[in-house]
Amino acid sequence: MTYIVLVIFFLLLIIGIPISMVLGITTVIYFILNGQMTLLDSTPLRMYSGLENFGLLAIPLFMLMGEIMNEGGITTRLVQFARVLIGHFRGGLAYVTVVANMFLASILGSANAQAAMMSKVMVPQMEKEGYKREFAASITLASSIIAPIIPPSMIFIIYGTLSSTSVGALFMAGIVPGIIYGLVFILVISYMGYKQNFPKSERASWTVIRSNTLQVVPALLIPITIVVGILTGVFTATESAAIACLLAVIVGLFFYRELDIKKLPKMLINTVTNTATVTYLIIMANIFGWMIAFERIPQLLVESMLSITESPWVFLLLVNLALLIVGMLLDGIAALIILVPVMMPLVIAFNIDPVHFGVIICINLTLGLLTPPVGTGLFIVSSMADVKFETLVKNVFPFIVISFVVLLFLTYIPDLVLFVPKWLGM
Repeated sequence: MTYIVLVIFFLLLIIGIPISMVLGITTVIYFILNGQMTLLDSTPLRMYSGLENFGLLAIPLFMLMGEIMNEGGITTRLVQFARVLIGHFRGGLAYVTVVANMFLASILGSANAQAAMMSKVMVPQMEKEGYKREFAASITLASSIIAPIIPPSMIFIIYGTLSSTSVGALFMAGIVPGIIYGLVFILVISYMGYKQNFPKSERASWTVIRSNTLQVVPALLIPITIVVGILTGVFTATESAAIACLLAVIVGLFFYRELDIKKLPKMLINTVTNTATVTYLIIMANIFGWMIAFERIPQLLVESMLSITESPWVFLLLVNLALLIVGMLLDGIAALIILVPVMMPLVIAFNIDPVHFGVIICINLTLGLLTPPVGTGLFIVSSMADVKFETLVKNVFPFIVISFVVLLFLTYIPDLVLFVPKWLGM
């Protein structure tokens, strides 16, 4: 009977049914075929209980913060600040794309949202200054994966909720890996820049630098407040999202004076729509995980994995390879919701730090945005930048390889990930 359910699951995926619907339909069919009518009767209550977690409140709040900052002129000032600082180096505008993504990562927390916005902003600018459009699109897409690593991060919030891991510790653990990815991409661009003679712009005057620095200070107060507030224990990661929304409104209204209150209904509608998509997926994945637990799949997986190896190093390598394949086929959040309940018993069995594992799994699934055939980031940037899909895949491939190499370093040198949380006693 289990094999029939598996066939139905993959068949529904192949014909293009949304993953949230696939999870729900498969679970209901399983209960019916197995005659588990008591479990079927309890399914609505189980669906509701999947959202009874205070940490999930951070998702709509951070989404709303991103909407407010975009409308309030905050994101454009962060991009301009990066351009003034490093735009005069050879390949400077490519550096700006990476640094701007690092700044915006502390605002949006979503690789897809960041890839879409940066494609509209940076690709035309880079092409105008002499860069090939396909390279501009590839570096924009590749550097967008920094968004779910540097806090705040929606994917960390979901992992923390599913695994009962401190979201604050996950946020802090993402800082160093996010910076490492940014620096590695900059080094790659530097090498390519001198090989291919990338263009460079004029150095900004000290007057312009000072002016842009003063303008960007209010914008930088928002991510700084989030990090400092969580570090000092003044508020939780969820509460920091509410504080950040309030600060974004204040900055957009009174400092930059670009936030139009008349657009607030539209921003709220966008937030509600995006939140509903994510939370519906969480609900369906919760009952799917319930079915998996009923079948004792986590326990069977632990036993089979322990029979293959007793080494945490080998286990982590197998996990990375498996997640790379999963990321090619499933959306990152969907895969996370399905896999975390299954993998946590293994993490405990191999005595792996759940914060370290959380960063690994989140980065790994984020890389799926860059990989065909289902990489949503590829489709978004291909469409927004008007670059052929296959051309974009070819140009982004070196960044995928480099990203995976960095991931292996983060996997086998846990202190790179855990340094900040340990230092802060989290």
